[in-house]
Amino acid sequence: MIIAVDGPAAAGKGVLTRRIADHFGLARLDTGLLYRAVGLKTLRKGEDPSDPAAATAAAQSLDAAELDDPDLRGDAAAAAASKVGAIPAVRAALLDFQRHFAHHPPDGAKGAVLDGRDIGTVVCPDADAKLFVTASVEVRAERRVKELRERGLEAIHSRVLQEMKERDSRDASRAVAPLEPAGDAFVLDTSDLDPDAVFAEALAHIRSRCEGD
Repeated sequence: MIIAVDGPAAAGKGVLTRRIADHFGLARLDTGLLYRAVGLKTLRKGEDPSDPAAATAAAQSLDAAELDDPDLRGDAAAAAASKVGAIPAVRAALLDFQRHFAHHPPDGAKGAVLDGRDIGTVVCPDADAKLFVTASVEVRAERRVKELRERGLEAIHSRVLQEMKERDSRDASRAVAPLEPAGDAFVLDTSDLDPDAVFAEALAHIRSRCEGD
C-alpha cells in the first residue's frame, strides 16, 4: 500500500500521516525534510539556496542521517527548502530516494505513506490513495505560530503569514512539479476540522480506494 499525502505548509499533513502510518502499519517519510536538509546544508556552507550548482551539490551528497537534525524544523530551513525545491536538478537528485522508500519500505512495513508536495503527481503517481490536505493561509499561519511558540521560539504572526504567502507562491508557480492536487486526489480542507475529523475523512477515502487493506 502506498499513500500519497500532499499539501502546503501547516495544513496538517504531519499529524495526519503519522496517524495513517500507525493505523495501517506503514513506514512514513516526510519528504519535506529532504528539501529542508538540502536547503540547510547549503546555508551552512555559506551558499545561496537559490543557486542551482550549490543546491544540487548539497542534494547529491545528502546523507539520511542528516534528516535527524532538529534545526530542520526552523523557519530558515523551511524558506531554504522552498528555494531549493524549485531547482529541477535538486528534485531529480531526491526523486530516486523517495521512490525507493515508497516501493521498498524499511523495517518490514507492508507499505508507505509519504508526506510532501508532489507525491501524488510526480513521485508516486501510481499511489493506491492520494490526498491533498490544505487550509486557508491565515489558519495555517496561526498553526505555525502556535507550533513555534510551543517550542520556545519567537514567532511574529505577520511575518509568518507573509513568509507563508511567499512560499505558497513559489511552490505553486515553479516550473517543475508545482504544488497542485493530482487529478485523482481527494482534496481535504482542514481549516475548520480538528485532527480527529481530518483523520476520519482521510481514513474513509483510503478504505474506499484500498478495499481489503
